[in-house]
Amino acid sequence: MAGPLEGFTILELAGIGPGPFCGMMLADMGATVVRIDRPGGNAGAMVGHSVLNRSRQSVAVNLKNPAGVEVVLKLCEGADGLFEGNRPGVTERLGVGPDDCLARNPKLVYGRMTGWGQEGPMAHVAGHDINYIALAGALHAIGRAGDKPVPPINLIGDFGGGGMLLAYGMVCGLLRAQKTGEGDVIDAAMIDGTAALMGMVHGSMAQGFWNDERGTNPLDTGSHYYDTYETADGRWISLGSIEPQFYSLMLDKLELADDPDFANVLDKTQWPNLKKKITDVIATKTRDDWDEIMLGTDVCYAPVLSLEEAPHDAHNVARGTFIDLDGGPQHAPAPRFANAGAPDPFPQKPVGVDTVEVLAGAGFAQDEIDRLLESGAIATA
Repeated sequence: MAGPLEGFTILELAGIGPGPFCGMMLADMGATVVRIDRPGGNAGAMVGHSVLNRSRQSVAVNLKNPAGVEVVLKLCEGADGLFEGNRPGVTERLGVGPDDCLARNPKLVYGRMTGWGQEGPMAHVAGHDINYIALAGALHAIGRAGDKPVPPINLIGDFGGGGMLLAYGMVCGLLRAQKTGEGDVIDAAMIDGTAALMGMVHGSMAQGFWNDERGTNPLDTGSHYYDTYETADGRWISLGSIEPQFYSLMLDKLELADDPDFANVLDKTQWPNLKKKITDVIATKTRDDWDEIMLGTDVCYAPVLSLEEAPHDAHNVARGTFIDLDGGPQHAPAPRFANAGAPDPFPQKPVGVDTVEVLAGAGFAQDEIDRLLESGAIATA
């Protein structure tokens, strides 16, 4: 199926991390995403990025060559959007900044992905996910009481607060451009996206329902009813029995319903004691045993699956959550649309494999393409 973004053409100045994630999200929904690669590729962008770079065409362009810059500007004339993930000012110096591109196409939506944003004291400083989520307050909040902060891989800054934020921004910009005929420039900063993801926590703290000491709150492993527990076979299960009816069912399944200590669920002083009791009970059975007792009930329970296990889980298989692509499991396009559907993803293409085809489709004559190839302004695979 075509996908809800069928008919939109987006140019992607190749990068790493959140930029490719944004491109994957757009391509998964049916947009034609053309990745502008460096001739020969970027070795750093290849590590672990085959999934993030799926479902794109690849055009190899030398942006240090004026003729290469002109190629990108001409491609902008027929595109709906472009996004990049460089430090502020880099694309301006290359000649493909927002003003340059919108001068060629006033309806263009120009997305900018950075960690710190386009302005501010940190804007031109290097950083990574761990730094952005640290300054936004998220890293401080993640970890167990009395222990150091734990970075949740690079899910919050790079992907949730970065690439997905930029994809959302691009779609918002495309919708506005359709209505007004006016393009826009999107400043998608991972620090801003992380702050947005922390909105509920900040709101809860302002209302007195959350405190600033990690590992002591209902949803950060402070409570006994929202945590992970080790089973008899050294594996793990998760419990999230927040609501009273789910909490009551959890106690029934654990055979702790008659223990009076569990009656006052809001007494935080009792949480360590209650957690110890649940820990001891969970440790008496294997993970498979607990699956038999709790899985599929309203306890709000799930086994903690490994990366190898998750694609084979019965629920994930039934939904088609994972697909086999490029020699291994990858996630299926998400979210799902009943009518528009989504195209089948295809593996990452070699750098420059689509150069000639894309340029010809954009109106470049064959002799012009030949001259660009000869000059080194563009390259093929």
